[in-house]
Amino acid sequence: MVSVLSIAPRGALAVSRTAAASLSFSVLSLVGLDAVPAAAAAPAAPALPPPVRPEDRGGDHLTVVVEHAGAERDGTYEVSCHPGAGNHPDVAGACRVLDSNTRWGRDTFAPVASGSSCTMLYGGPTTAHVTGTWAGRPVDASYDRSNGCEIGRWDRMVPLLPSVGSASGSPSDSLQ
Repeated sequence: MVSVLSIAPRGALAVSRTAAASLSFSVLSLVGLDAVPAAAAAPAAPALPPPVRPEDRGGDHLTVVVEHAGAERDGTYEVSCHPGAGNHPDVAGACRVLDSNTRWGRDTFAPVASGSSCTMLYGGPTTAHVTGTWAGRPVDASYDRSNGCEIGRWDRMVPLLPSVGSASGSPSDSLQ
């Protein structure tokens, strides 16, 4: 195949549309891509991550052990989601907060990043340990209220974790 090029003013090269199409087809043929449509050769736009599928949710079961939160809040709670079940006092609320905090590519239970600047607030001695499976991944996460970052991390998981009040110690809602 022969393409015809013409010289345009100021030394620029101009290629007719049919010549350009023939040239690109010829180049694709040379590299063995003549079966690939022209649209497939263009770079694709970044794709959104796929949503969590229902079949990935079948094993959503967590055990939450709460200590030093007070007699009415301390204990071991089981919660399953999709469908909701367990002895947790607010299964629906716990599943709702877990679903709202779940993002593709992020660990729902990730610890505070090392090197974070956190306020020097003490939220009390309350601790929680969450184990099990969430969104098809194993979970083994510890929570405390030792500084502002940890308090914020805890509060994002209420009502899965009990609401134990502000850093100043005034109680609010609890696991009931």
